[in-house]
Amino acid sequence: MDDEKAQDVVFIDLKDKSSVADGMIVASGRSHRHVGAMADHLLRALKEAGRGRARVEGLPHCDWVLIDAGDVIVHLFRPEVRAFYNIEKIWSVEPPRRAAAN
Repeated sequence: MDDEKAQDVVFIDLKDKSSVADGMIVASGRSHRHVGAMADHLLRALKEAGRGRARVEGLPHCDWVLIDAGDVIVHLFRPEVRAFYNIEKIWSVEPPRRAAAN
């Protein structure tokens, strides 16, 4: 995610909270295009690592792309959509705070 310049990346440990996955990654992209590019690059990396059967939702619009890679679920959002759904709060994780602009 760092190579793709993902913003506000959060890892949520789900081991004691859900049987669906061991962890969840939530990250933001600057625009529809950025979210789509991050999803595309992540899907390529998963395929190259032999995990090419990831399920994907939301690619046509790229407001919120969900990638289910089995043990880890990745949510990629545009910032406004992430703020609206606030899934960190659902899992009781505080979103990262942005530094004030000088």
